[in-house]
Amino acid sequence: MAVALRSLFLNEEIETMPRDRLERLQLERLQRIVDYVYHRVPHYRRKMETAGVRPSDIRSLADLTRLPFTTKADLRDTYPFGMFALPLNQVIRIHASSGTTGKPTVVGYTRNDLEVWAEVCARCLALSGARPGEMLQNAYGYGLFTGGLGFHYGAEKLGMTVVPVSAGNTARQLMLLRDFKPHVMTCTPSYALVITDALLAEGYRPGDLNLRVFILGAEPWTEGMRREIEEKLGVHAVNVYGLSEVIGPGVANECIEAKNGSHIFEDHFLVEVVDPATGEPVPPGQVGELVFTTLTKEALPVIRYRTGDLASIDPTPCVCGRTFVRMSRVLGRTDDMLIIRGVNVFPSQVEAALVGLPHLTPHYQLVVTREGRLDALEVKVEVSEDFFRQVGGEFLSGEVFEGLEAVQGLRERVAHTLKEALGLQVKVTLAPPGTLPRSEGGKLRRVVDMRPKEA
Repeated sequence: MAVALRSLFLNEEIETMPRDRLERLQLERLQRIVDYVYHRVPHYRRKMETAGVRPSDIRSLADLTRLPFTTKADLRDTYPFGMFALPLNQVIRIHASSGTTGKPTVVGYTRNDLEVWAEVCARCLALSGARPGEMLQNAYGYGLFTGGLGFHYGAEKLGMTVVPVSAGNTARQLMLLRDFKPHVMTCTPSYALVITDALLAEGYRPGDLNLRVFILGAEPWTEGMRREIEEKLGVHAVNVYGLSEVIGPGVANECIEAKNGSHIFEDHFLVEVVDPATGEPVPPGQVGELVFTTLTKEALPVIRYRTGDLASIDPTPCVCGRTFVRMSRVLGRTDDMLIIRGVNVFPSQVEAALVGLPHLTPHYQLVVTREGRLDALEVKVEVSEDFFRQVGGEFLSGEVFEGLEAVQGLRERVAHTLKEALGLQVKVTLAPPGTLPRSEGGKLRRVVDMRPKEA
């Protein structure tokens, strides 16, 4: 079992501020940032004028909903720098998304933006139980991706020693974990599973390393994945949330005491949850699309930015003493939802259903095909090493040997569980250990769409 840890306050006055004072601060900053973008970003001015709203109309936090939404399309339509509020000679850092679905979304930072980014990432580390003087092994990617450098400067601000190993090269990651003895590691959840499997394959036992905490983000993950990592390695695993368009990692983070939703740093980021179809607000506790307004960004402020991430918020008090609202895990994305024969399916739903079943690993893949005029879903999932040995390795070229009773029984249980969870009949393929794609530090592609392009 992992040793009990408590979070640190980086700025206790702000993090425990009574809600009425926090909301006054938010309104003051909201009014300032709306006026700022209206006069500095032509794109925002045009959208606000079209919506019939001016900065002077924002008299309360409720007036936020009078402002138009911002989407990723706005950033792409003004590519590369059309949404910047300052000339490039005042922007000292540029990051960008991968651009896998078109042109990348480009984000910029002033010196003050980088100070804010370092502060919120330092808060994430402090919330996770990290301490000044400890060591961080940072396995998020460095470069245009915001993950690596965000946590790098946050850890330095907290007073940690940073090992900037970046993503991938698992053998090197294991060597540094053994030899450098870091206390905290940051990476994606899927890569944490790769690290876990590699350590266990080398005979690792809880307590063999100095590692106490994994801080995991950049892709959805489940409580089942958390349990697996924590139980096998004897560490804590906490969730971090962020996105480049808002600032990068550092928008929200779980406290290690509760691990029950990530505290949103509301002095910098004003959050809404809306119905993805109508854009109307939904009440606390109800799942909807997260929408953020940056309150302190200078180079690239965003107003009512629709993230595409589906989650809920919880304003109830937390055991750690912070007054910031908490967001649930991201349950899916508006753009990764699969509609299979009229049923909405998210990869996270499949993962949550699979994690509780015996003889399976967390490594899976969804394959979408077209059968006639209807879409079909195949779920490929790896069996455990123990099960594979138990059935004598009766797998041929990655396909299940049909006549093997134990394999057939497991496949039927998986298919039944998925039908109950999804309300949909799916094809199940049980794969031998080590045959499905693994993360090498970046985001793992869970869905393979084999449908014709016109579909």
